[in-house]
Order: sequence, then structure tokens, then C-alpha cells
Amino acid sequence: MEGGQHSIPSNRPSGPTAARSNSTQEEEVDDESQAEQSHDIRDYTKQLRKYRKDEMDIANKTDGVKVLRRLLRKLPFQRTAEDIKIMYKALKTFTNFSSMITNKVLKELCYVAQLDSWKEDNFPVFGSSGMHMILKGSVVTVHNPHIYHPKTSLQDFKKECANNKYNLDDTKSPSVVLEVGECFGTFEAIDGQSMHKTMLMVNTKESNCEFLKITTSEYQRVIEQMSNKEQTKKLNVLQACEHFKMWTRQPKLKVANLIEWQQFAPNTVIVSEGYEAPFIGFILSGECHVLKQIEAIHTLPDGKTDHKSRQVVVGTIGPNKSFAELSLLKEEPMAYSIITSTEVTLGTISPHDLYSLDETTLELLLQSCQPTFDTLTKEKIEQEYMAQELKREWYQYRHNAVIEAINAQGIRPGYGKWKKA
Repeated sequence: MEGGQHSIPSNRPSGPTAARSNSTQEEEVDDESQAEQSHDIRDYTKQLRKYRKDEMDIANKTDGVKVLRRLLRKLPFQRTAEDIKIMYKALKTFTNFSSMITNKVLKELCYVAQLDSWKEDNFPVFGSSGMHMILKGSVVTVHNPHIYHPKTSLQDFKKECANNKYNLDDTKSPSVVLEVGECFGTFEAIDGQSMHKTMLMVNTKESNCEFLKITTSEYQRVIEQMSNKEQTKKLNVLQACEHFKMWTRQPKLKVANLIEWQQFAPNTVIVSEGYEAPFIGFILSGECHVLKQIEAIHTLPDGKTDHKSRQVVVGTIGPNKSFAELSLLKEEPMAYSIITSTEVTLGTISPHDLYSLDETTLELLLQSCQPTFDTLTKEKIEQEYMAQELKREWYQYRHNAVIEAINAQGIRPGYGKWKKA
């Protein structure tokens, strides 16, 4: 005790004792963490799958970059169908690029993609000329945002630039380093004087940088070609239908522009009898059964009769046929049910789109269309039902006779001398 000061004993151990105490506490924490860990192997297999998936993604992207650099060195007219298939598969692994466009557009862009090389570092690359994906090297953005998404309107893009304090004259805005597999630029051309030369611009961070590039002009040409091809496809399916063969081109174009494609699996009810149709249908491929509901007399095992509703297949419709025009135009229920018998590709026009047509086209459509299977009378439908029932009963009788003969003679497939060796 010196200078009148009292020393206060500390409860904290010092020296080797403190070290032993700390190590004991660490061991206790480790034991507690191990106790909290799950002993269920499923928890670890999930982590393993995620780890393997991440490794596979990295490997796929690395291989994809090598493939793209090799194939892009070919001129577009030198690429074979197999080359396009490989490029498409490789680009699908880069979701930040492929997610901006549809698969059909992506496949078409493989034909016009080109390799853009820059040998010097710190060299400006103008992203406004097209969409770029880095295949080698890295770049530094000059301003943000550095990418213009095709699904984003120009007004929203300008608003985003304003929210990010996009100053065209400020070269000190926060920069971002973009590595291999990342994108910058735009698919669609941004018109007008508001497009500053430094907008979407980046600088190469190292020498010998390589990019996959889709120019805005090539992208626009591909989109126009696909649009023209799609319109021709719709016009052809419309022209093939009997009701529209005598129409002039102008009203056919109006109707064709409303068509949307849908796929239906076999045994799918497209239209139900007694209900208004959900759309007008134009069959591009596949086949459908047309069914009519009738009241039939059914004989019970005790000899009594009972009235039951039965559906009769009164016909089939296939490619180049349409249905349900009058149901929507007159707002009437369908007289038949339509069920797919195979996989069907159908061009459809919804009621909302149909009534967006002008009165002249609607009147022309009403005058041109005829009811489906309108020539079938009640007697013919009943005769068709009887024929189908007789055919079904014959198949059932034949099956029962064969089974009875097999059982009577002791012939059992898979047993005795009929057993497979």
C-alpha cells in the first residue's frame, strides 16, 4: 500500500491461469456450437449439393467463355447449325445476359453476335453502340447505371439515372468494376440528343479485353425479322380456314394481329357444351374431338331402364380449322364440347381483343362464319351413338371371350410352359 491508495483485488485471473481460463471458455463455446449442430445427414447433403452446384456453375461458365471466344472468331456466315446450338447453350449459363431477352431472340442473336477486341488498357468503350458481355479482362464503369434493360422504358431509365445522381459531366461518380461474364450497354438504340456520349460508357481496366457484342442495329433487324415471320405464320393459319379465304388482306391483318399461341396437352377440354367459349380457336397442328351430349336409355342388371346423359363423338377437327366464332360474336353457349385428342397448337383470340375490332370487321366475321357440324340432326347423332355403343360392346364381348378361353384351357401367360426362361 503506497501513497494512501488501497489496491482492489480483481476477480479476473492473470498470467498462466488467465490463459487456461480463456482456453477453457473457448473449448466450452466450441462444445456448445457442436452441440447445436444438427446430426441429421440431410442438412449436410443440402450443403454439399449447393456447394457442388456452385462449382458446376463456375465450371460451366468457364467452359462457356472458352467456347464463345472460339466460335465468335468465325464470321457469322461461317457458323454452322451445330455452332449456333453450342453458342446458345453456352449463353444460357450467363443468366444476367440471357434473362434480358426471350429464348427465341437469344437463339437468333447467336447468328449475328460478334467478337469485339480492345488491346489497350484505360480505353473508352461506348456501350450505347450495343450490348456487351465480357469474355476476357475487366472494365470500369464511368457512370451508373451501366446497362439499359430492353424491358425498361426510356423514361424509367432516365428516372433511374436521376435517382442515382447521374451527372453527365461528372467523371468522378462511383465506378464499378465489371468482370468476365458481366454485361454493359444496351440492346435497343437510345435516340435523341439526350443520349450523351459518355452514357453507358466504360473504360478497359487491362489490355487485350474481349467482348461478345450485339449491335443495336443487328438486334433491331432480328426483332423485325421475327415479327414479320410471326405475322406471316398467323396470316397463313387464318388464310387456310375456309371462312377467311375470300377476305382482303387489310381485315385479315387486323384479325391476325390479335392471335396468341397456346399449347394444349391431349385430353384437355377446350370448350364445354352449354357454356360460352373462352376464345376463338384456330388449329395450327394437332386434332380435337367434337362431342355432343344426348339423353340415352340405359338397361340396368335387373331389367329396369334408366335415362342417363352420354357424350357422343360426332366428328373431329384438325389443322386449318377454326371454332367458336359465333359463340363469342352472338354471346351464345356452345352446342358442342371440344376435347384435344393429341397435343394441339392453337391460335386464340380472347373476347376482349375480339371486341377491339372495328364494326365493319366484326360484321364481316359474323357473315363469314358458319356453325360447326350444323348439318347434324338429332337422328344422326343418335345413330352415331348406337354405332359407337355397338362397337364398344363388340370389343368388350371379344375381350371377355378371349379371357374365358384362356382361363378354361389353363393358359396363363407367365406360368407353366408359357413362363419366360
